[in-house]
Amino acid sequence: MEIREILARNLRKHRQAAGLSQEELAHRAEIDRGYISSLERCRYAASIDVLDRLARELGVEAADLLQKKAGGTLRGKRAT
Repeated sequence: MEIREILARNLRKHRQAAGLSQEELAHRAEIDRGYISSLERCRYAASIDVLDRLARELGVEAADLLQKKAGGTLRGKRAT
């Protein structure tokens, strides 16, 4: 699986777990909603700064958005 696919899957998973729409996450992270949509569809590669802003708003570590296996933190707690 390519890194863009991993980011897309994890971004969508954590965003939905947080109960956020693409629009709300975009607003909070000060990123265009279309960009979030493109990230979730593997159209764009995120910069490290964007990755950090998204992770912060989702309450996870940036590394959690890049991990191949499910896990990481959801709202500050380890997933089980």
